[in-house]
Amino acid sequence: MQTTILYIGRDTEITTVMNRLLNARPEWKGICVCSDDEAISICREQHIDLVLLGNGIDEGCEKVLMAKLTEIKPDVKIIQHYGGGSGLLYGEIMTAISQDF
Repeated sequence: MQTTILYIGRDTEITTVMNRLLNARPEWKGICVCSDDEAISICREQHIDLVLLGNGIDEGCEKVLMAKLTEIKPDVKIIQHYGGGSGLLYGEIMTAISQDF
């Protein structure tokens, strides 16, 4: 079964790298966006297992975004990912999808 991961960040270059990393694994489907509106729209329209909040989202926007996403999908797991190597990313994702929040 494929895990669908929505990455939301502000830096387009990092978002491009995240798209490549998430979609490099056949067990993951990565959807990567830079805008909150696009993220909310995707969350409404598609099945999402995990949301990664990336660099550049200020604290106020993050709280509002998390509230909207959990309103749309109450069971979605949301974690923060601020960078690090692909090994760290893999570990964060595997930990998140294996835990009950």
